[in-house]
Amino acid sequence: MKWRGLPGSTNVEDRRGAGGKVAIGGGAAIIIMIVVALLGGNPGEVLQNIQNASPDSGTSYVETAAEKELADFTSVVLADTETVWTGVFSERGEEYSEPTLVLYSDSVESACGVAGSSTGPFYCPSDNKLYIDLNFFTELRDRFKAPGDFAMAYVVAHEVGHHVQTQLGVTARLQDLRQQLSEQEYNEYSVRFELQADYLAGVWASHAQGRGLLEEGDLEEALKAANAIGDDRIQRETQGYVVPDSFTHGTSEQRMRWFRKGFDSGNLDNWDTFGAAEL
Repeated sequence: MKWRGLPGSTNVEDRRGAGGKVAIGGGAAIIIMIVVALLGGNPGEVLQNIQNASPDSGTSYVETAAEKELADFTSVVLADTETVWTGVFSERGEEYSEPTLVLYSDSVESACGVAGSSTGPFYCPSDNKLYIDLNFFTELRDRFKAPGDFAMAYVVAHEVGHHVQTQLGVTARLQDLRQQLSEQEYNEYSVRFELQADYLAGVWASHAQGRGLLEEGDLEEALKAANAIGDDRIQRETQGYVVPDSFTHGTSEQRMRWFRKGFDSGNLDNWDTFGAAEL
């Protein structure tokens, strides 16, 4: 992908090294302690709790050159998705609200709960933020055998796809179904939801190609990544057999096909995975 020299997004929150903790400023801490004292509490105990909840000031995250490049690349991809989806929404007479990308290491606290690196990249609709530990891209290359910058771009675009679904009301409708369906039934809807995000990632990739950002082999990198993280492939490699009723993201073939459908169309005309007779 021809990304160098392109502007990055301003919607990036870097929490690497924070260990999932949120720092509380000195002024805010003093106000909290005063309020506690007025209510008859122990300000000293509160101060200790605040210190325990704040990052250790004696340690700091040191970014390597390789990590900086990954962070810069991810920011550029996010910025490009902002451009694409702002345009697509504008054509629909709607306004696109840009999500925030949170970079973290080890663990992170989101409005959807605390997650560790093993969770992988995820989107939280409760705070409209994407969460990525950049080490996942190394895992994508080494464990999943899906190298290349456009494989990484596909991952970012897929999570942005979930934000688009939230903006268009799809996420809320899916969440309403959670309490109404059995686990097996809900899994089927989850697969359709994830394949729709793959389609949306393909739509973004189509626009990126239209602006001359794709290089030879980029499309193949994205398809290889989609293939590598299919439910059937992951289950086969981790447990030696597959359980289709437990699929939540779709098979490798389905993920590749829906990404390609989005890429070929470049619009939302065929994005309704929920209405599709076959996936």
